[in-house]
Amino acid sequence: MFTLSTLSAFLVIVLGLFLIPGPAVLLVVTRTVQSGRKEGVMTGLGIATGDLIHTLFAAVGLSAILMTSALAFNFIKFAGAAYLLYLGIRAILEKPADPQMPKVSPVSAKDSYRQAILVEVLNPKTALFFLAFLPQFVHPEQGSAIFQFLILGCILVVLSVIYTTIIAFSVRAVMQQVKRIAWLGRWSGKIVGAIYIGLGLKVAIQSRT
Repeated sequence: MFTLSTLSAFLVIVLGLFLIPGPAVLLVVTRTVQSGRKEGVMTGLGIATGDLIHTLFAAVGLSAILMTSALAFNFIKFAGAAYLLYLGIRAILEKPADPQMPKVSPVSAKDSYRQAILVEVLNPKTALFFLAFLPQFVHPEQGSAIFQFLILGCILVVLSVIYTTIIAFSVRAVMQQVKRIAWLGRWSGKIVGAIYIGLGLKVAIQSRT
């Protein structure tokens, strides 16, 4: 289904993006501090559930496009690569800023889960990212496209749950380390930007081979 190089590239990029604190991580940290570890874990599960929903929409929609026209799917793929390049350039050029913790009120574990799902599902930037990101690793000639989408999405979701759960159980240590390594805040945008640009260029390189 997947070649070793494709799966390895996907895992490396996902893990690389996880290492840079983003809105989802900040939400888990804030919820854990405000309400406790259980609520932090449930927030992470809610975010992962939202990502799974985005995966399902991307898989069904893009697979339908592929069934209609392989050319259209390739256009979507290149458009996604262009979008990732845009995100990468913007992240590199953007002035670094201190990550702001979202303001949240203490709530139950159930409400934490539900609110995290809504935040993730209703975020248009997340939807665009999934539409741009996942197709870069899908190769219809290697099997069912929708199955490939689902496998990639499930891998991302499982890694996300593991990552946010670790954060929820070690939030104080994580916050202390983030404060100590000030360079992370200064260079996080450039690191993420380099990942996006590398992923976008991957398509252009493949098209010439």
